[in-house]
Amino acid sequence: MKKLNLLLALLTVGSVSFAQTTWTIDNVHSKIGFSVAHMGVAETEGKFSEYEGTVVTKSPKDFDGAEVTFSAKAASIDTDNERRDGHLKSADFFDVEKYPTITFKGNLVKDGAKYKLKGDFTMHGVTKKVEFDVTGGSTVDTGRGIKSGFKFTGVINRQDYGLTWSNKVATGELVVGDDVELSIKVELDKKA
Repeated sequence: MKKLNLLLALLTVGSVSFAQTTWTIDNVHSKIGFSVAHMGVAETEGKFSEYEGTVVTKSPKDFDGAEVTFSAKAASIDTDNERRDGHLKSADFFDVEKYPTITFKGNLVKDGAKYKLKGDFTMHGVTKKVEFDVTGGSTVDTGRGIKSGFKFTGVINRQDYGLTWSNKVATGELVVGDDVELSIKVELDKKA
């Protein structure tokens, strides 16, 4: 009987410590945005409109160590200008026919009272380690489900991913800057 009780206790502890919670992105309340310098005088903003992602937490207390997976369709890029979007989808930039998906796989890591998002970012067939600043992480019960939200910010260099098209204006400024600022705002739904 003692062995059976011990086995049951171990199974109970094991199921509690391995309990995972899956969160999915609420696309209606999220935005996968970016901005990049344009001709050295301004910035152009854009977003991706087709994407999906999950966050799998290991602890009911917080998001520390949570596994994050994300993918976006490169062809869903939208800068509010059809001609520019067509150029961005071409082989000069994203080459969406050859590289249709942008992905991320990594973890949220607690850094004091905040989080960092660390992992592998793949774009245009190139994978690089990245780290993003994170704000958010609180949860709320809406009466129709539990939600959480995060904002991820960081900078990547498009040249590092093979997006090397470049032109200069007469003053020598790049038509399109190399550094791309990412501003990703996601609202998450806790799966039942």
